[in-house]
Amino acid sequence: MRYLDFDRFRAIIPAEFRATRPYPWTNPQGLLTDAGYQRLLDNMPDVSLFEKKFGYGRIAGQKPHDRYSLEYAPGTPVPEPWQEFIAELCSDDYRTTLAKLFGARKINLRFHWHYTPNGCSVSPHTDSVREHGSQLFYFNREGEWDPAWGGDTLVLDDGGKMEFETAPSLDDFNGEIAARSIGNYSLIFERTRHSWHAVREIRCPEGKMRRVFIVVANPENLYRTVRDKVMRKKVHRF
Repeated sequence: MRYLDFDRFRAIIPAEFRATRPYPWTNPQGLLTDAGYQRLLDNMPDVSLFEKKFGYGRIAGQKPHDRYSLEYAPGTPVPEPWQEFIAELCSDDYRTTLAKLFGARKINLRFHWHYTPNGCSVSPHTDSVREHGSQLFYFNREGEWDPAWGGDTLVLDDGGKMEFETAPSLDDFNGEIAARSIGNYSLIFERTRHSWHAVREIRCPEGKMRRVFIVVANPENLYRTVRDKVMRKKVHRF
């Protein structure tokens, strides 16, 4: 079975993606095949595998991003369809196509799931400076998730003025665009100093959760770069 519709994915034009404002982003529908999306939906990882991340402080006093989180590593006991899907994402075809969108030569990938229950939100933030960008796959089924409960990722426009090491509220931005998140939708965005995004407080019934799978694209030499910086600091202190 194929999970990713590579023809649709490759149809995203890098120049158009990178020209999008307020920063490079796109919210395509149907990047997963119908059968593949359904199979993944029917085999979501159980929340018992996840770590509770509630109340953790963030940079510059930004409000916590409360949720259940599962970081993927080889051997993580997720259902077989997810192992097959991640194997597709590790292919040269996917990595090369995503790297072109971000204007990168080569990338390393990291995978994780976030499940967000009632009353939780994602405060405005930009992602780590170590990242090229991310691709989010949403897994709330049409007809089972009420749009009034929230869950859309908000693409925020700061007018190019805010420093990423600050803690603005949603009211501080010039505008926002809600990326669709119910059904077979995906969000791809490049990390920049102004790639602010957020999720309003979830208002869903008990037992329901906003579910998203995230692919993070890091520079290929990220870990070597981090190691070298640590060594330089040690030498400097010595």
